[in-house]
Amino acid sequence: MIRRISFTKMHGIGNDYIYINSNIHPILHPAETAIKWSRYHTGIGADGLVLIGNSSKADFSMRIFNADGSEAMMCGNASRCIGKYVHDNHLTEKKDITLETKSGIKTLSLHLNEDKVESVTVDMGIPEIYWTENSISIDDYTFKGTHLSIGNPHLVIFVDNIQQIPLETIGPLLEHHSLFPERTNVEFVEVQSHQQLRVRVWERGSGITQACGTGACAALTAAFLTNRTAREATVCMDGGSLHILWNEPDNHIYMTGPAVKVFEGTIEIEE
Repeated sequence: MIRRISFTKMHGIGNDYIYINSNIHPILHPAETAIKWSRYHTGIGADGLVLIGNSSKADFSMRIFNADGSEAMMCGNASRCIGKYVHDNHLTEKKDITLETKSGIKTLSLHLNEDKVESVTVDMGIPEIYWTENSISIDDYTFKGTHLSIGNPHLVIFVDNIQQIPLETIGPLLEHHSLFPERTNVEFVEVQSHQQLRVRVWERGSGITQACGTGACAALTAAFLTNRTAREATVCMDGGSLHILWNEPDNHIYMTGPAVKVFEGTIEIEE
């Protein structure tokens, strides 16, 4: 049977996903579909597939499948885009939305320009710290890294010059390092000032991406823990910048950044 599926292509500072309203278009094999549709030359082209659904615990639910078919626990950029999707498509009139993810319920605060969502602040919750500044070796390289979770695992490594890091080579080796049996996201971070970080990211399951919202939060957390920045900073990634605040009163991390609709379309799926 052939079904025609409506989709929306969206991105948060270059981190692009295919968004499906799964209440209207249920996807029976999301991992396989994510792999097929994420290919840039033969599919739609994206970092993965995001399914927006109902929830018994929150206003909406989110499931994320990376370009390799693996399911992600959380994605900051995708959650901001969902805020824009549900508001601009008149699925809700709320300006503060709760979203069920595999790493818990997140709160999205929508910032509008006229009647459209321009940016979103996401309460990313309390970071879970595993270790800081431990040595990790791979091939001929030895780094000091901080391992933590922002709903999904991250390894943050500070370097003097981010452009000298061969991310395409080192990224997959660190992702699959024996220290991380469930694999990890990897961020290389250059401190540009006490209020600004430059970050490049290797995402678990997707490879090099233009940006990673949880990765930006991880970078700020690690920078503060190691006395490199304040609790609040701008995190500059390949696709753009995010404002990250590790709020002292509640210990939650708040991420603010844009959400952009690229285009809408339809695609056929054979089942």
